[in-house]
Amino acid sequence: MFHKKRKMHRSFGTQSMADRLFDIFNYTALGLVALMVLYPLYFIVIASFSDPVAINNGKVSFWPVGFNTLGYQRIFENTKIWRSYSNTIFYTVVGTTINVIMTMMFAYPLSRKNFFARKPLTLFAMFTMYFQGGMIPTYLWVNALHLYNTPWIMVLLPAINVFNLIIAINYIKNNIPEELYEAASIDGCSHIKYFVQVVLPLSKTIMVVLTLYYGVAHWNEFMNGLIYLRDEGLHPLQLTLRSILLQNQASGLGDVDSIIEQQKAAELIKYGVIIVSTLPVLVIYPFLQKHFAKGVMVGSVKG
Repeated sequence: MFHKKRKMHRSFGTQSMADRLFDIFNYTALGLVALMVLYPLYFIVIASFSDPVAINNGKVSFWPVGFNTLGYQRIFENTKIWRSYSNTIFYTVVGTTINVIMTMMFAYPLSRKNFFARKPLTLFAMFTMYFQGGMIPTYLWVNALHLYNTPWIMVLLPAINVFNLIIAINYIKNNIPEELYEAASIDGCSHIKYFVQVVLPLSKTIMVVLTLYYGVAHWNEFMNGLIYLRDEGLHPLQLTLRSILLQNQASGLGDVDSIIEQQKAAELIKYGVIIVSTLPVLVIYPFLQKHFAKGVMVGSVKG
């Protein structure tokens, strides 16, 4: 083994000029792509602390110009922001938990080849990806179930995403062999016990991926709150940030100086809102990146 490692080390050290040029080209191209992806986010951060006049004049490129925290002050002075933050955390945690549990419970029977209703239920789930009832029938249905203007509409309406369901089905089929259930059934294990004690512990990777998918969707949820939540005390973060941004837009009334100052504040608030809404997701994502990358490759290589 040690001899092979030394031989491999020598081969990398004695690669040809063409291989070196290829590596240099790859690293340069990947570095440029990374710069193109990361710089807009970096610009939003520095712009949120800069003078709006400097931003509009194109003077902000790599460092904040005219350090200013007015945007963040206007955002956090609004008392609704903290209430909406707690609402969004509740919707994200409770909703994601319900999503993952229901998705895995639905995915397990659909991954069993001997399940008699496997094809009809799969076709039914796939049908909902392309055809939906529409906004008005859904609104009437939500109102009939007494879910309108309640926090539960935010966690129960998007209970199962069919795309995520398909990912979970493929993971269970490709990574948990049928022989495990045959061995467990010989010992008298039921499907429920097998699902809880065998399938779920072996599906941690896909459950982390589902948690990330569902969690980001709940955190960015906007439309359901706009349609089904009348009480401002139930609004999610995105809806409250939208109202703050609209309130600080220049109305066109008043003297010229006040309109200019209002436009400056709105410009800073626009960038600050982006940072406030995306920062928690950016902080959590690195801890889930390993499982996310592994989950994306599910089924791509079978060995």
